[in-house]
Amino acid sequence: MYEDAAHLGEKESGKILKNLLTSIAHVMAEKDDISVLLKEFSLLAHSIVPSDRCTIWVHSVKERRLWTRLADGIETIRVSDTEGVVGLCFQRREPVIINDPYNDSRFNASIDKETGYTTQSIIALPLTTSNGEIVGVFQALNRLSPKGTISRKGYQEQDIRYLNIVTVYIAREIDAHLLRDELTQTQNEIVFTLAETAEMRSRETGYHVKRVSEYCRFIAEHLGYSREECDVLGVASSLHDIGKIAIPDKILLKNGRLTADEFGVMKRHSRLGYDMLKHSNRALLQAAAWIALEHHERWDGAGYPAGKSGTDIHEYGRIVAVADVFDALASKRCYKSAWPHEKIIALFEKERGKQFDPRITDIFLENQAVFIDIRTRFQD
Repeated sequence: MYEDAAHLGEKESGKILKNLLTSIAHVMAEKDDISVLLKEFSLLAHSIVPSDRCTIWVHSVKERRLWTRLADGIETIRVSDTEGVVGLCFQRREPVIINDPYNDSRFNASIDKETGYTTQSIIALPLTTSNGEIVGVFQALNRLSPKGTISRKGYQEQDIRYLNIVTVYIAREIDAHLLRDELTQTQNEIVFTLAETAEMRSRETGYHVKRVSEYCRFIAEHLGYSREECDVLGVASSLHDIGKIAIPDKILLKNGRLTADEFGVMKRHSRLGYDMLKHSNRALLQAAAWIALEHHERWDGAGYPAGKSGTDIHEYGRIVAVADVFDALASKRCYKSAWPHEKIIALFEKERGKQFDPRITDIFLENQAVFIDIRTRFQD
């Protein structure tokens, strides 16, 4: 896309910078996926300062480590934020150039030994946000000549000038992504806390909602859902019984069998939960609303509250129906014993195509070990 900026005069360099900024604006307007954005920015950096490899390291404040968010030719690597050239760059908050790494004590050759790569030159720049926070490090290895061979001169100070333009935008995108992640995690924690409150009131345990969440994620993956869809379903499923908050204690906490009238009141929790959640325009809470409403519907139309059948039932509701019933049957409660696994399997085989969606039931039956493992990891 660009000529090697290091070999151009001031006029040509100005043109390069103008074109680079235009390209950055285009990338940011057209892309909204952080992985795609970082890859595009990496390619832009490579186009103006050709390098054999480019790596974007992100800093984990909690772990005090740097990890490779994007890396050419290697798996994810995690290092201390004081280790190697990237650690030096991070700690000093300034660019670092090393053109003879194996004769430089600042270079850590351990990654080369692990990967079989030979580093001959390095440039590293801190990824600094507008408020001065460093969120990571951009690193490029083995400066290339205009002919595409490794340059004997290595990186030069002028390379920093061009790369700084790209790294400003990389830092901004990483900072925005980390903020979105933090907000999402906070939202999810609030949802799970609310769900656990509802479960504890009905004498369930907080682990019930966690298990149902994990079952649903697994089923969704096998149905071909995207990672984002799996995450939404996993969190939203935890609110499947949120409507029970509005059910009177004398019914919700009754040890014995419910009368017909009491069961009629209990069944209202599906619509109550839906009514609590339906007004949100958030995808997560919209999904939770449909789950709350329809996870007691049956494939054969004999469920509640609307008596829907087959694919008229939202798929989220059909997934949660399998996950919720399995966990309820497998769990010991003060009013019942846990069912033996063989008895549970027999019920699902019998109710395949009756109570439960046959395709979702098959995923459960064919992956029993996974469901058992989830139960083991999140025991009451």
